Amino acid sequence: MKKKSIVVRNATLDDVPAILEVAKKAYPQWSELQRANERNYQMQISAFPEGQFVAVVDGNVVGYCSSLIVYLDDDSPWYAHGEITGFGSFSTHNYSGNTLYGSDIAVDPDYQRMGVSKKLYTARKSLFKRYNLKQMIAGGRIPGYKHYSGKMSAKAYVAKVLAGELQDKALNAHMKAGYEVHGVHFGYMDDEQSLGYSTHLVMPNPRHNPTKRALAGQPIKRTVRRARICAVQYEMRKIASWQELSEQVEYFVDTADLYDSHLVVFPELFIAQMLCTLDRTAPLPELVKELADFHDKYIELFTSLATSRQMMIVAGSVPVHQPDGSIRNVAHLFSAMGNVYTQDKLHLTPAEATYWGLSQGEGLKVFDTPLGRIAILICYDIEFPELSRMLVDAGVDLIVVPFATDERKAYQRVRYCAQARAVENTIYVVLAGNVGALPRSPAMTLNFGQAAILTPSDFAFPMNAVAAEGIINTQTVVISDIDLGALEVEREVANVRPLMDRRPDIYTIERQIPIQKIKVS
Repeated sequence: MKKKSIVVRNATLDDVPAILEVAKKAYPQWSELQRANERNYQMQISAFPEGQFVAVVDGNVVGYCSSLIVYLDDDSPWYAHGEITGFGSFSTHNYSGNTLYGSDIAVDPDYQRMGVSKKLYTARKSLFKRYNLKQMIAGGRIPGYKHYSGKMSAKAYVAKVLAGELQDKALNAHMKAGYEVHGVHFGYMDDEQSLGYSTHLVMPNPRHNPTKRALAGQPIKRTVRRARICAVQYEMRKIASWQELSEQVEYFVDTADLYDSHLVVFPELFIAQMLCTLDRTAPLPELVKELADFHDKYIELFTSLATSRQMMIVAGSVPVHQPDGSIRNVAHLFSAMGNVYTQDKLHLTPAEATYWGLSQGEGLKVFDTPLGRIAILICYDIEFPELSRMLVDAGVDLIVVPFATDERKAYQRVRYCAQARAVENTIYVVLAGNVGALPRSPAMTLNFGQAAILTPSDFAFPMNAVAAEGIINTQTVVISDIDLGALEVEREVANVRPLMDRRPDIYTIERQIPIQKIKVS
C-alpha cells in the first residue's frame, strides 16, 4: 500500500470545524466543556497564527497542534493549563517571551502511527528555533496512571515509564518527540484518566542564544519588541581573489556576532570588489556577467555564515542571471535556518541601465521575520516614496537600504530620502554602504558612504532621529538597538501622526501589483 503524503501547514480559520472534529475523535472520553470550542480555536489562530498547525492528508485535516509564546521565570515555570493559555483564548501570548508553550496536539485515531504527530512536532521545533526561544514546554497527560494509582504515586509511575518498566501512550509519545520530564504536578487540568496529574515537559533549544533573546525577549508585562541591528560600512579596496573577499565579509559578520546583533546589513554591489581581479579592458556589461557568475559562491558563503552564527543577514545585492538572459540587481536575505529570500532592485539609475547593462526587477516583498516585518529597497528605490508607503500599509516596521554611491551629493539623495521615509511612515530605516577606492577597476572606483540607523522624529526617539551613524568614509560598523514595539504606540499618540492623518479624499496610492508576504524561517 502506498504511503499517504502528509502535509503540515499553518491553520486558518476555515480549518476550525475540521480541528473540532479531530479533537472529538482523539479525545472521546472528554466532555464538550473539557475540549476547546470553536471560539477558542478562532482566538488562538488570531492571536498567534504562526503557532497553529494542521496536518493534511488527501485534502483532509487529520491532526493539529496549538502553541503560544510566553515568558516564564526559571524559579516558577509551572502553571495550570487555563492560567498559561488564558483559558484557551491565548490572550497570554507574548512575542517578547522566552518559551514556546505546546497547548495541545491531537491526531485522528484513523491516522495514528503514520507519522502525523512527528511532522507536527517538527513544525513546532522549527518554530521555537526560528524565534530563538529558550525552550518548548508542555503539560503532559499520563492516562495510564489510573491503572496504577493505588499501587504507586504519580511520580513513581512516571519514573517507571521513563525506565521502560511501564508503558504510557501519551508519555512515551512525548519522550519520543524529544521532551524531558522536569517534574510531576497536580491540578494542571481536569483529566480523569490522569487523575489530575501531569508531567512538566521541557524541550531545550540547543541553538538558543540567551544574550540575543535577552535583548528581544522581555517579561510578559512589557510590550516592546527589541532588535539589535548592525549596518556595515564596507571598504572597497583592491583584492586578488574570492578568498580575500570572503575573509573581509566574515570579519564583518563576526564583528556583528561579537556584539550579539540579530541582523547585519551589507551594502549594494559590494561584490564589485571582484572587478579588480577581472580583465579591466573588457566591456563593463561583460564584466557584470562575470560578477553574476560568482552568485553560487556568494550564496554558499552567506548561507554558511548565517547558519553558523545564527543571525539574519541582508547580504547587500549582487548581479544575478535571469532565465531570459538579462541580469538584475538582487538583494538577498539569509535566515539563521539557512533559507534564502530575494528582492529585486526595481528602479535603475541611467548609469546602471546604460553602462552596467542591468535590467529592472519585478515584485515587492514583505519578509515576516522573528524580529518583525522587514522590507528591502535597494539604493535608488528609497527615493520613490510610493514603494515605502505601500510596504508600510502591508505591515512593514523596518526598511533595509543597501546602497552604493560615489560622491557626497549622491549619498545625500539616498540619506535624505531614507530619513523622510522614516519620519513620514513612523518606521526605522537602515542604511549600509560602500566606502573607499577601488583602483584598476572599470567601475566603482570611488565610494562615498555613511551607514546609519534612522528613526522617526518625535519625543520617543533620538534628538536628531538618528539611532546611530558611522564616521564618513571609514571602514566600520554601526550598531544600535531598536524598539519595534514603540512604533505601534507612536503611530497612535505621537505629536504628529502622518499615517493616521492622511487625506484619501484628496490622494491615494493605487497598487498595480500584489505585495508578496513571505514567512522567513
